[in-house]
Amino acid sequence: MNSCYVSGMEARRAFTVGLVQMPMSADRDENLERAAAHIAAAARAGADLVCLPELFRSRYFCQREDAANFDLAEPIPGPTTRALGKIARAKRLVVIAPIFERRAAGVYHNSAVVLDADGSVAGVYRKMHIPDDPAYYEKYYFTPGDLGFRAFQTRVGRIATLICWDQWYPEGARLAALKGASILFYPTAIGWHPEEKARHGAPQRDAWRTVQRGHAIANGVYVAAVNRVGFEGAPGGRKNGRKGQGGSSGEGIEFWGSSFISDPFGIVVAEASTDHEEILLGRVDPERIEQVRRNWPFLRDRRVDAYGGIESRFLAEPPESGKGARTKKSAHRRMAAG
Repeated sequence: MNSCYVSGMEARRAFTVGLVQMPMSADRDENLERAAAHIAAAARAGADLVCLPELFRSRYFCQREDAANFDLAEPIPGPTTRALGKIARAKRLVVIAPIFERRAAGVYHNSAVVLDADGSVAGVYRKMHIPDDPAYYEKYYFTPGDLGFRAFQTRVGRIATLICWDQWYPEGARLAALKGASILFYPTAIGWHPEEKARHGAPQRDAWRTVQRGHAIANGVYVAAVNRVGFEGAPGGRKNGRKGQGGSSGEGIEFWGSSFISDPFGIVVAEASTDHEEILLGRVDPERIEQVRRNWPFLRDRRVDAYGGIESRFLAEPPESGKGARTKKSAHRRMAAG
């Protein structure tokens, strides 16, 4: 893994990232056309890579459980990758296109396709961590990803993409960084429940921003989070929402925008508003990564000999013997099952 990481840093050319912060309509074609127009505008402004928000082809349908929404899914390659691949090739830029992927009958993923500057598919990431919270009923729709945390070689260098809920897991950021990524992208759909905003809104947004800046610092990479913006009511109101702690899913979500780009020291180099559609531009400089990592050598000092079992949900216990050991192991199994 370390050898992948070293080779991934060989590309030294700086490049410009464009993040498309946009609202979504109920019309899938309109969303695609709007995204295409923003990609073209970002290219004119000097972007070498453009990233779209999570599930940008539709409104955030996971606010309720409805089998009809599976009709929104599409294969890879499919209509979205073909349309955006043509734009990537025409504009000579890399595009990250998050889609609702239909892998097979009854198997669906929340995915992001990396389209290289020649229009080809450089790689696919399938969201690994799937939430199930009020108005975020993603486990109903998405199978957890099975491709792992990856970095993809593109015209601008090695990049990685994760998706939304992955933002809260340091393991994903670390593993993607070790694959050689110079920047981690997080296409996102996150916002406030209306009944919680006054009391919890500011701390929630600050935690979201802080944890991702932490990923940048701990791994010495750039981080880019791109969110949707605007209010989306849950179709059908309260009666169609599965009630959870803190209220019903039927009140809708106010997506808080705030897309941003952080440098490897956690400094926010560009940030969008909470409530406007816009294109955010920021520069990624591999020399900055080199500078930060030389002075803060977290990757050098990693205890690679001490992380056994880190990919397991429950770490193995130290060997013990006798009746006490049997009792402890039995209790551990009960807690794990609960």
